[in-house]
Amino acid sequence: MPWDYSDKVLELFKAAVQGEAGTHMGELENPDGFGEYGSIACGDTLRFTFRVRRHPSDPARDVITEARYLTFGCTSAIAASEALCCLLEAHAKTPVEALQVTNQDLVDFLGGLPEQKIHCSVMGAEALQRAVADWARKRKYPMAGLVPDLAAEDAREGRIVCSCFSVTEPYLRRKIKELHLHSIAEITNALKAGGACGTCHHAPGGLQDLLNDIWGPAPGEQAGHGRQPLAEEGLSAYQLGRQVEAVIRAVISPMLRKEGGDVELVDIKGYKVYCRLTGRCGSCPEGPATFKLLVEQQLKEQVDDRVQVVTV
Repeated sequence: MPWDYSDKVLELFKAAVQGEAGTHMGELENPDGFGEYGSIACGDTLRFTFRVRRHPSDPARDVITEARYLTFGCTSAIAASEALCCLLEAHAKTPVEALQVTNQDLVDFLGGLPEQKIHCSVMGAEALQRAVADWARKRKYPMAGLVPDLAAEDAREGRIVCSCFSVTEPYLRRKIKELHLHSIAEITNALKAGGACGTCHHAPGGLQDLLNDIWGPAPGEQAGHGRQPLAEEGLSAYQLGRQVEAVIRAVISPMLRKEGGDVELVDIKGYKVYCRLTGRCGSCPEGPATFKLLVEQQLKEQVDDRVQVVTV
C-alpha cells in the first residue's frame, strides 16, 4: 500500500533520485564534518557530510557552506536528508547553530510525514549531531553539554532491548526523553524499535517498562507497531504489474544507473516480483542487499506492502 506522502516529500525525492541541479545526494571529499547513523541491517542508513567556511580565529564563527548525504533508505529518508541539507545551506548556519535543527523542523519542512515514517527525520538529526561532533574534534572546539556523549553511549555495553533492530537501553532512554515519546507506538514510529516481532513491547525491561520508569506508570498501555495494516483488497494482477513497471522505470533504474547498473523485471507471480540485477550491480557482492533494501523497499513503499522481490 503506497504511503500518503506530501507533495514536498515527493518533489524532493524525485529531484534527488534524478540528480537535478541544486540537490544534495552525494558525499564531500575531506569534509569538515562527517556523521553516520543507522544500519543497513535495519533497513535505513544515512551518511552526512558538510564543509565550512573557516573563520581565521574563532571556530564558533565557521559557517556551513555545503552539505551532502548518502542515504540507503525509503522515499521519506531521502526527502528528509534533502530537507536537512536545504535548511543548513539556506540559512548559512554555524555548526553549533545547526544543532538547533530538530527532527520536527525536518517534518515541518516536508509538509508532514506519515507517523510510521517519523524515524526518517530522526536519522537526519542524529547524523547531524555526529557530524558536528566530528567538526568539533577537528577544530578543537569545546562541545561539552551541546552534543550528547555519542561516543561513550555507542561504546557502552548497553542492554539490548529490541533485538530485531539492535536498539540499546541507553539510546532508548536518551531518545524517549529528547523526543517526548509516551507510547510504544511513538517509540516505533520515531526509532523503529519494537516494529518487527513485538516481543520487546511488554517483556520485562521492555519498551513499556522503560516508559513507566521515565514517565511513571501509564493508565493504559498503547501497544502496537509502525507498519500500516495491509489492505484487505489488493490490486489486480494487471494493476500490480503496471505499477511495478512504472516504479522500476521512474525510480529504481535511475538510482542503479548512477552506479553503472540496472534491474531487469523478469516475472510477477502474485506479490512476488522476480528481478535480475544487470551491469556493475549484477556482479557486485552487495547485490543481494541491494535487492532487499532498495528494489524491494521502493516497491513496498510505492506499490504494495506485500511485494517481495526474488532474485533470479
